[in-house]
Amino acid sequence: MPSFFPSRTIALYMGKMFVVRSFAVLALLLLILQMLDLLSESDKILAVKGNGQHEIMTYVGLRLPQLAQRFLPFCVLLGTLITLVTLNQNSEVVSMKAAGLSAHQVLAPLIVASLAIATMSFFFNERIVTRSSATLDRWQNANYGKIPSGDEAQANVWVRAGNDLIHAEDVTGRGTNAVLTGVEIYSRKNGELAEILRAPRGTAVRGGGWALTSANIFDVTSGTIRELGPITIGKNIRPDQFTLSNVDGAGLSLLQLKSTIDELEAAGRPVASLQSILWHKISGPLSTVLMPLLGAVAAFGLARSGALFVRAVIGMGLGFAYFVADNFGLAMGNLGAYPPLLAAWGPFFLFLLIGEAVLIRTEE
Repeated sequence: MPSFFPSRTIALYMGKMFVVRSFAVLALLLLILQMLDLLSESDKILAVKGNGQHEIMTYVGLRLPQLAQRFLPFCVLLGTLITLVTLNQNSEVVSMKAAGLSAHQVLAPLIVASLAIATMSFFFNERIVTRSSATLDRWQNANYGKIPSGDEAQANVWVRAGNDLIHAEDVTGRGTNAVLTGVEIYSRKNGELAEILRAPRGTAVRGGGWALTSANIFDVTSGTIRELGPITIGKNIRPDQFTLSNVDGAGLSLLQLKSTIDELEAAGRPVASLQSILWHKISGPLSTVLMPLLGAVAAFGLARSGALFVRAVIGMGLGFAYFVADNFGLAMGNLGAYPPLLAAWGPFFLFLLIGEAVLIRTEE
């Protein structure tokens, strides 16, 4: 082991204690949060005809990864506090300090373990959370009914073309392979609804436009329906207006989101908010590395001084302050008030400096 870890035994002992407690807190928290979430969503799921226990379990399987991804850093913070308070109460930190270990050496096993958790969290988000988020989003847009098929399928998409509104129940494919299902076009004249054109299916045409099958049109004024058959409409309506109208960064992996941002930039659409989400896919998992540093205030100081509880509260307060700052930065990035890099990385480096300052001050 490097000299930064004077004792392999101590490093493994502290690392194991920290990981076990962090994931124990995560399991307990997920159990409580999932039960509360089901209380608000189960009635919506069961309201759909044919839905039952299988759909409830499907929802749980799709929702749990989201909850785990969101609350993992918080659980790592609590795991840090529980570990360090236990070590302090048993005078183990005092023994390590008496053996010549610095504060950073005491925290080193926890930081290395949290780095491993951050790496695991990143790949868990990329492989599982993004897919479950995308599927759950499509299912919720379909009001817990039939989920549109296809990896890139979207449900309940609205697009504005001039004074007209276009609604598609499902959108699959991209570019000239885009297919619309359940198409409705609301034509307005002088600010009032004039006609409603409906078609069960529409496909993108090379060179522009959409080929609709079995179309019919409803005249609002006369109240009559006229069959149109197969027609081509919307020469100026691009496929990306449907496929890129509702981009959910949480449902896309890092590479998929980067590709989508490139497509939006090529179409002249604003991408600052998505760039913030892109960078946060890296800074978010790395926030677990900050938790041992922010909770370290609970490790040092004499337990018998009666200030151990206050130190634990301070550590928890620093952790919560980071979560608030991180969410605030991401919100400002989504609004375009902060540059994407500042929105995603600003809170991380700010609290890294705060944690180091508190740790150095505590050690002195």
